[in-house]
Amino acid sequence: MLLFIDESGQDHQVMPCEVLAGISVAEENLWNLIKAIRSAEKDHFGDYLRNLRTTEIKARRFLKRKCFRLANQKIDIPDEELPALAHSFLLKGMQSRKLKTDSHSVTALELTGYCRSVLHFIDKVIDIAANFEVRVFASVVDKDTAATEQDILKKDFVYLFERYFYFLKTLPEHNRGLVVFDELEKSKAQKLIQQMASYFLGTKTGQFRSSKIIPEPFFVHSELTTGVFLADLTAYIIGWGWRLNKMSQPMRPELESFARKLHDMQFVGVKPKSKGDGTWTLYGIKYIEDKGFTEDSENVEL
Repeated sequence: MLLFIDESGQDHQVMPCEVLAGISVAEENLWNLIKAIRSAEKDHFGDYLRNLRTTEIKARRFLKRKCFRLANQKIDIPDEELPALAHSFLLKGMQSRKLKTDSHSVTALELTGYCRSVLHFIDKVIDIAANFEVRVFASVVDKDTAATEQDILKKDFVYLFERYFYFLKTLPEHNRGLVVFDELEKSKAQKLIQQMASYFLGTKTGQFRSSKIIPEPFFVHSELTTGVFLADLTAYIIGWGWRLNKMSQPMRPELESFARKLHDMQFVGVKPKSKGDGTWTLYGIKYIEDKGFTEDSENVEL
């Protein structure tokens, strides 16, 4: 089992939450999942996105407020015409970046067609992931209470790995979990590897969970990896569109429908209580409060 992980909001600039998100994919499903998403790219944009963009595909670029506003303009465009308009828009944009000129030749139809294609594509990608039994995991922390840099593995990672571990426990015994991260700066990657080693080798809980999770992560280029793109998409949507009743952070209502689909894809399982008297319910998406937080705190349904 593969767990692709990405972060969003760690710069504490725009997003109201830090989100560490992971999406799990079975090895036997990965290639078919990739092919299905690539097919969706051609269906919605007329070609593979890697052939139509000079910049990395990131959720924060796809899902800007402006994209929703333009997509909702009162312009009548048949759905079957959207891919050609989106394709033309992307080609003109790529050409203008190469020539370092403004893309004044883009039409209102092309811009609107592109924005609608983006939103249809994102919706389709989430549905594809659900069809391939992708499970969602995430740690959500208010940006104003997020922990400062330390030498130990932060809570958001610990709780994400906890839920991944109990998910793996539901699978046949031979299954083990690999962890795949978006590529980091060398110093940050080394620090994360050291933190994971200290947790999985130096703590009793970590040693227990290393029976299912292989503690040494892989790092990949996100622009080349569909799994990390899905994790990036998940982190961004959850950071803006997923809320529990007790959360007061601002949100973007236009992302709520995507967030609800991801909410329904989260892992839900159980964990034995430490004294052996029952179990805790574990939800794949966990809101972490800075104070008064215990590992056995329950999440609640939306």
